[in-house]
Amino acid sequence: MENLQFDAIVVGSGITGGWAAKQLTEAGLKVLMLERGRKIEHQVDYENETKAPWEMPFRGVGDTELYNREYSVQMLNRHFTEFTQDHFVNDADQPYQKTKGSDFDWFRSYQLGGRSLTWGRQCYRWSDYDFGANKRDGFGTDWPIRYADLAPWYDMVEDFVGVSGSHEGLPQLPDGKFLPPMELNCVEAALRERILAKYPDRLITIGRTANLTEARPEQGRAHCQYRSICARGCSYGAYFSTQSATLPAAKKTGLLTVVTDAQVTKLEYDAQTRRVSAVHWIDTKTSERKRASSRIVFLNAGAFNSVHVLLNSASETMPNGLANSSGVLGTHIMDHANTMAAMAVVPGFEDRTSFGNRPTGIVIPRFRNLDKLDGDGFTRGYSFQGGALQGTWTRGKRMPGIGEDFKEELHKIGPWSMVLVVFADSMPRASNRLTLSKRLDPRGVPQLEIAFAHGKEELAALADAKKEAAAMLNSAGAHVVMGFDQPGHGGTAIHEMGGARMGWDPKTSVLNRWSQSHDVANLFVTDGAQMSSSACQNPSLTYMALTARACDAAVKMLKEGVI
Repeated sequence: MENLQFDAIVVGSGITGGWAAKQLTEAGLKVLMLERGRKIEHQVDYENETKAPWEMPFRGVGDTELYNREYSVQMLNRHFTEFTQDHFVNDADQPYQKTKGSDFDWFRSYQLGGRSLTWGRQCYRWSDYDFGANKRDGFGTDWPIRYADLAPWYDMVEDFVGVSGSHEGLPQLPDGKFLPPMELNCVEAALRERILAKYPDRLITIGRTANLTEARPEQGRAHCQYRSICARGCSYGAYFSTQSATLPAAKKTGLLTVVTDAQVTKLEYDAQTRRVSAVHWIDTKTSERKRASSRIVFLNAGAFNSVHVLLNSASETMPNGLANSSGVLGTHIMDHANTMAAMAVVPGFEDRTSFGNRPTGIVIPRFRNLDKLDGDGFTRGYSFQGGALQGTWTRGKRMPGIGEDFKEELHKIGPWSMVLVVFADSMPRASNRLTLSKRLDPRGVPQLEIAFAHGKEELAALADAKKEAAAMLNSAGAHVVMGFDQPGHGGTAIHEMGGARMGWDPKTSVLNRWSQSHDVANLFVTDGAQMSSSACQNPSLTYMALTARACDAAVKMLKEGVI
């Protein structure tokens, strides 16, 4: 078996893998990027990007028979449509297991760019309310960093990514280096003022999103076209993805080698040097087994897949998985508790309409358990996302009727409604964990088995969120028509994280403050697996900032001869 040699190997090509490849090549390292999925070329392979429903075989609805048979999990993803189905895995070909009593929908995108092609693009900094949470309330292990450690890396990432947003001066949701914000619509703006008058600590602000409101010609990226069909791929490069931003930057150095259709199966460990000596993978097209070596390895396969690789890299020296002297590898996984807290009709705007399709909603940042504990049965927080929408002709699919009168009725402008979706902290619990199943995937690799359940803290937070969402909207003159306080399945938020957590103590954590393995000196894990808690904000911006910080540290360690 040929052994290829590189300075660094990056496993995965999504949000963090793309960033690692960019920063490491720009530092002068020769980098191999391994991606288990197919190649997707920017502007060439977004086959359904501009198609109308009538140009699709199933008019945009999709082949439900096929979906039920082969995409039974992926079809539940809010971004999954006939237009985007090729950006999601085939569940029949990529199986996983769940323990009895666990419900976890694992949404995956195996292709070059990973889920950077389908992500929701929401970019929020974490604060010390988040990094200090575990120490404050005793859940999990203390983060070995605080906001000040990450602030310059947030700056660096936002500068390159292009995040639009509004400066609000909130300590729990730090401001960033923003492009001009997108605008609230008339209903959202009115509700912002009405709710603030009643609840001064509860602010509606525009979602902070990785959609350009100003072009980046130096990156070949145009400003957003307000189509809001981002998950199909964007030839304008208006939203941040590996294809539109980090991959071109890495390729520009001439130091990047990309191999697709490469399912990494294990990392080979040399006990004498305490190093990863090789990365092994299967060519999924030919079934050929291959390997490569490097001075450092960055594991960025996605939180659960990175843990999967480490568990499957067990050896005589490390029988419970690579980098697992602590015994906590695979434990304390999280995903935000998530449900629609309220939907309300908002009267008084029947003569107002909106224009275009804004690709972001609104956010109401956390207001519970900040400077005092004011949550009933929970110690952390939740935030709301959502937005105001106007009824259009598409409401007809939910209405009875047929014929000319029915069609004429749909020409009338419908009522405005406001939706608030809650994202609550997921507590780091040892019982929520990943293990290897005895069942094998089609390539002979043990499948991943997921044990996950939300606990009483999350349920209490959702109950409070439903109550407070209704109170806010009703106080602002809206009429709440429904709301829920039970979470969807685990995975619904698509923010799965944890399993190789960061911490001070090698006895209770997998990684140190540089996202570096306590046990394996040349191994860095910088995707969602490293997270020690979940906060209630979308985590992708924090993943990238941690990756940038780890890349900088790794390069310095190489130069100093530490690794």
